[in-house]
Amino acid sequence: MSRKGSSTDGKTDLANGSMSSSPEEMSGAEEGRETSSGIEIEASDLSLSLTGDDGGPNRTSTESRDTDTESSGEDKDSDSMEDTGHYSINDENQVHDRSEEEDEEEEEEEEHPRRRVQRKRANRDQDSSDDERALEDWVSSETSALPRPRWQALPALRERELGSSSRFVYEACGARVFVQRFRLQHGLEGHTGCVNTLHFNQRGTWLASGSDDLKVVVWDWVRRQPVLDFESGHKSNVFQAKFLPNSGDSTLAMCARDGQVRVAELSATQCCKNTKRVAQHKGASHKLALEPDSPCTFLSAGEDAVVFTIDLRQDRPASKLVVTKEKEKKVGLYTIYVNPANTHHFAVGGRDQFVRIYDQRKIDENENNGVLKKFCPHHLVNSESKANITCLVYSHDGTELLASYNDEDIYLFNSSHSDGAQYVKRYKGHRNNATVKGVNFYGPKSEFVVSGSDCGHIFLWEKSSCQIIQFMEGDKGGVVNCLEPHPHLPVLATSGLDHDVKIWAPTAEASTELIGLKDVIKKNKRERDEDSLHHTDLFDSHMLWFLMHHLRQRRHHRRWRDPGVGATDADSDESPSSSDTSDEEEGPDRVQCMPS
Repeated sequence: MSRKGSSTDGKTDLANGSMSSSPEEMSGAEEGRETSSGIEIEASDLSLSLTGDDGGPNRTSTESRDTDTESSGEDKDSDSMEDTGHYSINDENQVHDRSEEEDEEEEEEEEHPRRRVQRKRANRDQDSSDDERALEDWVSSETSALPRPRWQALPALRERELGSSSRFVYEACGARVFVQRFRLQHGLEGHTGCVNTLHFNQRGTWLASGSDDLKVVVWDWVRRQPVLDFESGHKSNVFQAKFLPNSGDSTLAMCARDGQVRVAELSATQCCKNTKRVAQHKGASHKLALEPDSPCTFLSAGEDAVVFTIDLRQDRPASKLVVTKEKEKKVGLYTIYVNPANTHHFAVGGRDQFVRIYDQRKIDENENNGVLKKFCPHHLVNSESKANITCLVYSHDGTELLASYNDEDIYLFNSSHSDGAQYVKRYKGHRNNATVKGVNFYGPKSEFVVSGSDCGHIFLWEKSSCQIIQFMEGDKGGVVNCLEPHPHLPVLATSGLDHDVKIWAPTAEASTELIGLKDVIKKNKRERDEDSLHHTDLFDSHMLWFLMHHLRQRRHHRRWRDPGVGATDADSDESPSSSDTSDEEEGPDRVQCMPS
């Protein structure tokens, strides 16, 4: 009886998977010991109970099966156990393996999203690393070693002492070594608004500046004193003021946001006798183009797409020269310049990507809209981004044409090339986005290219190598717009959102180290790439910027304004008038313009 009970208990324990003949054969030994009632069965007893050597194998097996069936209902397991004496061990291993596999699958399911996130993060980090590496390579290519300078100071001084060179100053003005030593000399303070225009007279003794405060100031820039200042007569922001050549510095031509083109007559007693309107655009007029030797004639361009030729000798000075169009659609203009070597030719740029050259003698609007030829960087011809030309200038001899594009680079074209020709040079690193940015040549032979930037810096490139050779902080307000080289000396005048004019000269003891240049270039490039995704128009994308600037200006005015003095916010140039007397007077809160 005891043997039967032992055998039955042993089989029950076997069915529960609690027995193992050795620790190596039993993977769940600990669980088996807990389930069993502490009864240890010898290997011989196990063998007898399974093989029936004790004389009653059938009865014992039947009782065991009945017990198992009643307790657990696992008939198939009991039959399998009868056939194989290792059922409980193998089954336990299989169950344990299945549980481990299920646990591993659950862990894999939990880890799968984590791995996917980690993989995405790794890919993003890799892309970011690749972009950073590409940006580093691009910056390195733009700041590589400069070629040997063509002019050196010591040999030139020695030649001058020996009397073999009479053009020392002329050559020095175009020398890289002097440009690299530019340093701020002083500021000219007299305006109460952004300074939008600068122009030296022919002798270089006076400097004219125009501002959002509607005033024009003529400076003795060496003594840092104004020679005279006067009200321009404009009703909105003054965009340009220029001395007419060969006029004895007695005539200034001006244009403004109100669309008017006005002329100021200056007297020898250092006062302005009067200003008169000579032309009226139906939109803002940003630029005037002077003929190099004419004291009476010049051109104006406006956002109404019209180019006026103005002859002060005529009773009606202004006559419409051309309306700029592209496939019957008018193209508003921001800039105009006369070829100094061939004054019949002039170039315009504005609200599309094309530089257009006209010949005043051959303008026929029925044939190619009167255009002599057009230039555009080929990658911008069919570009989805709305490229605009904010400024263009001819070189000193008229053979080259420089154009600055908003949120793009500066491009140099050969003006003698045929229609549709590709650019010959490209200048990178600055940012032209927030305002109608200017660009200019520097040097008596147009050896350098100079431009302002939205980052508040002044960039100077060597024209031949396209390398940045000078980099200066030019505006605390954040944007440099105007750059005016002196006609005879190595001097540069600049202005921007600050209310002063800055004078630069090569007085530094050593060349500028260009500290921070790479970081600024990277920042400008990133911001431009981000904005290029939106493909917005020049004015549409930046109207908010100017509104915010205007609100800051208004808060400043209100802080200091007498509470008893009223002001109006109406802008008189919403519908420009052709009469001086019909324009309504503005209050002090004029909408902040886009300086040019």
